[in-house]
Amino acid sequence: MLVNLVGGCIRAKGVVPGSAMWTLDGDRAVQTTVMGVTAVKGREAVDVVTDHMTFTASPDLLLSTPDGWVQALDSAGATVAWTPARKLRRERFMIRPGYEFGYFVGATCADGTVGKNYVSLVVNEEGFATRYAAALTACTGLPARLEAVTRPSGYLRRDLAGFRVRVVSSYLSDALRHYVGGDAHHMRQRFPRAVLRDIDTFSGFLDGYIEGDGCRIKHWPARMIVSANVPFLAEIAPVIGARFTPATHRVVSQLCVSDRWQSRGTFAPEHHRLDPPESTWVQVHEVRPRPALGAKPFTFYSYRLSPHPTFLVNGHLVREPW
Repeated sequence: MLVNLVGGCIRAKGVVPGSAMWTLDGDRAVQTTVMGVTAVKGREAVDVVTDHMTFTASPDLLLSTPDGWVQALDSAGATVAWTPARKLRRERFMIRPGYEFGYFVGATCADGTVGKNYVSLVVNEEGFATRYAAALTACTGLPARLEAVTRPSGYLRRDLAGFRVRVVSSYLSDALRHYVGGDAHHMRQRFPRAVLRDIDTFSGFLDGYIEGDGCRIKHWPARMIVSANVPFLAEIAPVIGARFTPATHRVVSQLCVSDRWQSRGTFAPEHHRLDPPESTWVQVHEVRPRPALGAKPFTFYSYRLSPHPTFLVNGHLVREPW
């Protein structure tokens, strides 16, 4: 059985008092400390087969389910808490709300790319890229810099000069996917309600999004958002007190943002968490009895932990029997 120490995965017998182990507090990965280790012998074990792997455990080891704790022996068909072990050692940081956070999220929704473990923005204007990099660093603390790049233009049939800002962080990319409903594709992303935390954050979001997918309207104190993601625009409209009618004869729709939208009193702050959830639920497909072979019994290790009594086995949240 492999358990998840802060320094990496290790066999259960290698855990000693003082070791720091990973566990889950809600859906956040946190650390707990081993205060004591006990070894017991047993003739029976079980192989628990989940969506991601098979691990061996004592039959009475408890697994976390939405309805409470269940013994490993009786867990077939249950849904259990799990977190990707490969992400446990990644850097975590505090994401700070405010204008810069809103600008970063808005610009990413408009023109950015959210990869599996990175976030990037490639644009033609150096000033836009500079503001994006500064906002990203201000709200996350991550260093961001500009790179000069070229990219092909199908319309002009030549390469165009541009600027790229790219930060490698699976924690940040997970956070952005969480804000927009899990899918960061520009046509499927949802309006990130995390930017409704306060009016400064939302103002930053509008500035960043419009700089990427909008423009100022001539001869009228307003700006225009242009997007083919109709549900996205429909969620923004009531926040700014605007009417929105999707286009019927064009691919893209437009939403007008008056410079005086704040005076309409339609903005209502909402509190949403900024750190991404780090766990999910996986299915236990099968539990296979595994008797000891010959005269040699299994050795099961139990841990006394503080401040959290739980720990992770191959990313699955477990605890010792009551």
